[in-house]
Amino acid sequence: MRLVILGGPGAGKGTQAQQLCSNLSIPLLAVGDILRAEIAGETDLGKLAVPYVEKGELVPDEILIKFIGRRLLLWDVFNGWLLEGYPRTAFQAEELDFLLEELAQELDWAIWLKVPIEVLRSRSIERDRSDDHPEILQRRLDLFHERTIPLLEYYEYRNKLLTVNGDQSPEQVQQDILQLIEAKVK
Repeated sequence: MRLVILGGPGAGKGTQAQQLCSNLSIPLLAVGDILRAEIAGETDLGKLAVPYVEKGELVPDEILIKFIGRRLLLWDVFNGWLLEGYPRTAFQAEELDFLLEELAQELDWAIWLKVPIEVLRSRSIERDRSDDHPEILQRRLDLFHERTIPLLEYYEYRNKLLTVNGDQSPEQVQQDILQLIEAKVK
C-alpha cells in the first residue's frame, strides 16, 4: 500500500499517519520531521531549506523531490509507505507520479483530511511549534488554500482521492480512513 496524506497545517496529518502506518505495517515518510531534523543537523539539504521554513514558505520542489527519490530507494519501503507532508501542489503530485513510474511503483491513494480553516488555525495555535507563529501560520494557511485545492483536483481526476472528515476525534478519523481503504481494496 502506497499512500499520501493531505491536509492543512493542524489537520492531524502526523497523528493519523502514525496510526495508519502502525495499522497497515508500513513505514512513515514524514517530510516535515525529516526537514526539521536536516535543519537541526545543519546538513546541506537542511541549509537549503532554512530560509524558506523561516518565512513560512514551501521548500522548493527540486530539493524535496530529490530527497524523496533517494528515500524511496531504501529497502524498508519495498512493501509500501505513507508519505506525509508531500506533495503539497499539483506539480509536486505530478513529479511524484513521474518518480514512482521510474521506480516501478504506483500510488494507491491520496487521503484528504478535510478540516475547516478556523479549526486548522486554532489547532495550529494550540500546538505551539516554532513554525506556527501567527504571521507564519497565516502565510501557511494562505499557501495551503492557494496550492492545495488544485492538488485535490489532480487526485480526484485520477480517482485516487479518499476524503475523510478530519474535524472529529482522532480515533473516529482513523476508523473512517481504514474503512474507506478497506472498501476500495475489495
